[in-house]
Amino acid sequence: MTSVPEKIRLKIAVAEFPHTAAVRNGSIPIEGVDAEILTIHPQIGAFRRMVRNVEFDVCEIAPTTYIIARAYGAPFKALPIFVTRTFHHSGLLVRPDAGIKTPKDLEGKKVGVRAYSVTTGVWTRAVLMEEFGVDNSKVTWVVDDEEHVAQLKLPPNVIHAPAGRSLADMMADGELAAGFHGNAGIGRSGSPTDGGWKEVEANYPDLFPNAKELEADWYKRTSIYPMHGTIVVKDSILKEHPWVAKSIYNAFAQAKDEWLARLNREGPADKTEKKYDNLRKLVGPDPLPYGIEPNLPTILALERTAFAQGLTPKKMTLEELFIDPAKI
Repeated sequence: MTSVPEKIRLKIAVAEFPHTAAVRNGSIPIEGVDAEILTIHPQIGAFRRMVRNVEFDVCEIAPTTYIIARAYGAPFKALPIFVTRTFHHSGLLVRPDAGIKTPKDLEGKKVGVRAYSVTTGVWTRAVLMEEFGVDNSKVTWVVDDEEHVAQLKLPPNVIHAPAGRSLADMMADGELAAGFHGNAGIGRSGSPTDGGWKEVEANYPDLFPNAKELEADWYKRTSIYPMHGTIVVKDSILKEHPWVAKSIYNAFAQAKDEWLARLNREGPADKTEKKYDNLRKLVGPDPLPYGIEPNLPTILALERTAFAQGLTPKKMTLEELFIDPAKI
């Protein structure tokens, strides 16, 4: 690693999880960095601030938002640190009277999603397109929020909900045949970007009632383990202080390793830890792998499907998107 000079001050906006807490509270310092830790509630509120105003030196943002922003020239680059993971065969809800028995039945229907670029929707559409042959251009995607990246040009099969109409209302009235649950669409109220979002009841059947089995089979065949929260660093910081990428990576990796050691000793202590402890049964002892090599199938899959879904104006290379800490 390049020698580290005197400390630099960095504004860092990364959410608190059991595996990031030690970096946030300073018990694991970032070498060479005087960290100003910022708490944004909810963290999604930082996404738009970063991609539109480059407000932070280091920020956790959604990976699809990042890939789109980078494709349009955003002045920050990602480290292969993914602080949240989840599979996405579940969560696409359908009206029982919509005639949707298989994924292909979504073609010709209107489906609600908060924003076309929301990563939950992108991963689920990847499954629909690549696993079940759904023609994404034949689905009308109805959105009721802005896309984070202002330059994004939406495909013609993406339309906005009428003014004053929520996706939940449209689903209840039969104007939508299906929609994503929670923060990605129906089953929410308020705006997730201003801290006002909360989950509400959405009692519709899931498109895939056997989602867990499908997720396990998909992972075993493809090694794709969908990532979410991705750490990005300003280009100007990286140019002036190239060593900082390794320092940030090492600190977050150490925090995660120490968390895993405690999880192994004491077992899960909260809902988040239970989630990742359960995921270890499928993905192995480390449910939050960092680095390029263990995440390569996942990174390439998200880049590929972002382009296929009309989210990026060009295909992006691995080198354009990620810093490889192993090569610093």
